[in-house]
Amino acid sequence: MQPTVIIPTFWTKRRTRGGSSKTRTSFDHPTVVGQTGQLQECLRSLEGVTGLGRIIVVVAAADEATANAAEDGVRDVLADMADLDTFVFGQAELGSLHRRLEQMEFADVIDGVWLSSYGGARNAGLAMAAVLGSEAVVFVDDDEVVDSADFLERALEELGERHSDGGMVYAKTGLYRDDSGALARAGADPWSDTFWRQGEFFDRAVTAVARPPRIKPTSLAFGGCLALHRDMYCNVPFDPWTVRGEDIDYVVNARMHGADMFLDNEWSVVHRPPAPASRAMLFGNDVFRFIYAHRKLEFSKSQVDLRQVTAESLAPYPGRLVDGSIGWRSRVTALLRAVAGKERAVYIDIARRQVPEAQRYARDNCERYFVFQRRWPMLMDRLWTDLPLQSLFTGERRVDRGALTGRFPGIRIE
Repeated sequence: MQPTVIIPTFWTKRRTRGGSSKTRTSFDHPTVVGQTGQLQECLRSLEGVTGLGRIIVVVAAADEATANAAEDGVRDVLADMADLDTFVFGQAELGSLHRRLEQMEFADVIDGVWLSSYGGARNAGLAMAAVLGSEAVVFVDDDEVVDSADFLERALEELGERHSDGGMVYAKTGLYRDDSGALARAGADPWSDTFWRQGEFFDRAVTAVARPPRIKPTSLAFGGCLALHRDMYCNVPFDPWTVRGEDIDYVVNARMHGADMFLDNEWSVVHRPPAPASRAMLFGNDVFRFIYAHRKLEFSKSQVDLRQVTAESLAPYPGRLVDGSIGWRSRVTALLRAVAGKERAVYIDIARRQVPEAQRYARDNCERYFVFQRRWPMLMDRLWTDLPLQSLFTGERRVDRGALTGRFPGIRIE
């Protein structure tokens, strides 16, 4: 089983501070157009990996102008890596996929397969993998470096097999390490996070999964070291409406549909995330993320076809941050951080405006994922080795942007 490697890469014109956390295009630390070293290092690290096959690079950006420049930059990086079997999935490929979805009468799922959100971009990669007939996919983020030749071999160990506890291993994640080899940890929380304690909960979860046995069910997932079997990714998509943390959200999605995420503590990548432009922006995104996750857990209780997932079952992380206290804890923490020092205006705005906005966003959008998910298995069955898309996506296509005079509307057959 040779997996398809999917690398989502997120881009922006320039670094910004603050911003609205409720938008689907507020990426944590996107690559600035013209600075391609991060992706280049990631791709270079794959060159010596055993069993490496097709690599899909999914290019996501906040706006079309940035997307075009980002895609050109990615292609320039790949031009020096002729030994890698790569395919760039950008705006032109997305347009082709959307038109094919319309022809297949799946226009209602287009909003879930897009390049302007974390989950949407990952779903685009999964759709592409289905077109290629991939039995497994492995996600690697562009801010990571693979430092072992047996990376993919470890990714596939037990994938698609029955675990000793009786469950099937259809989804598997590894760990993040720093350049010294130490497990990535959040570190101590400041006093202003007394009612938040995200770092403490995360580090407790990492400590637990680092212990034996090697492969075990987990509430954690690391999107840059993630393997999904066909029986998982063709049935459970990522949630394109979660603002960030789509990897850990996928644990919840899998559990709701009767499966578990497993963590292999002997499988890892080196994680080199750039410094965030704004700590307050990340906190605001987390407020949206955790309030949305809580609403999602509550809404799922009304769905008779889903396995119930509780916040307690996700402890210590993210469980303590997706229970019924998340609303007041978000407000109090925002105010305490405002008192503590930097970015005071942003934190006050989070407490006054963004928390209620996050609650409205959760009410308006969480049901959309469940509707989308029920269509996903049928969509993937239709896309599996789809000949029109397979022939279209065979080989690279460089688009002459100077020849574009307008958008290309889908052809509808009455």
